[in-house]
Amino acid sequence: MTEPFPSLDRARVLVIGGSSGIGLAVAEAARAAGASVAIASRSPQKLERARARLGAGVTSHVLDTGDEAAVSALLAGEPWDHVVVSAAQTPSGPVRTLPLADAYAAMESKFWGAYRVARAARIRDGGSLTLVSGYLSERPSAAAVLQGAINAGLEALARGLALELAPVRVNAVSPGLIATPLWDRLPEDRREAMFAGAAERLPARRVGTAQDVANAVLYLLATPFATGSTVRVDGGGAIA
Repeated sequence: MTEPFPSLDRARVLVIGGSSGIGLAVAEAARAAGASVAIASRSPQKLERARARLGAGVTSHVLDTGDEAAVSALLAGEPWDHVVVSAAQTPSGPVRTLPLADAYAAMESKFWGAYRVARAARIRDGGSLTLVSGYLSERPSAAAVLQGAINAGLEALARGLALELAPVRVNAVSPGLIATPLWDRLPEDRREAMFAGAAERLPARRVGTAQDVANAVLYLLATPFATGSTVRVDGGGAIA
């Protein structure tokens, strides 16, 4: 007899970076699947807007993943069922021109931030930790070498943690080009031209949405046999 797809009903889910973009989409999807959702972010203003969008019952926490004491305090209480880490700030540029201070800050935010969460998180057996990396780990760009290295490091971290933390499950989701507020800093005409050009090159013939990535995250949260995996959600970008 086929078992029903596992439910997230009443599961305690923490989304770090859940106030915007991919993290917010994950929080929305988890809430729709019946989970009890908490979100964490550095920005109180973004958290307030996200809570208004998510509705009653969602809790929020101001958190800088660079603050080890704050990370430990948030994650040291009642065990979570699932923790998702999508928070990161990663300046880009060629290795020889990107200031070292910016390179250190990128590594600190995306890699060491996730590392601190993994180190401190109390997650119930059979629960999961999911890290958001990026397809540059497999498809390098001359203009974003550091991001590719950080993403590859995150994916290796997830595989190793899947062994160390077992039976807690640890996975990574690797997005490609995703239309999120991150790109709002570009003028609209340039942004739309970039998306259109990317869609022409991708086998999926479109750029991704935050919901596309959230779908993959929820698959990993709700699938008890998934651990040590990296799921690409890149429209075929790694093979194009």
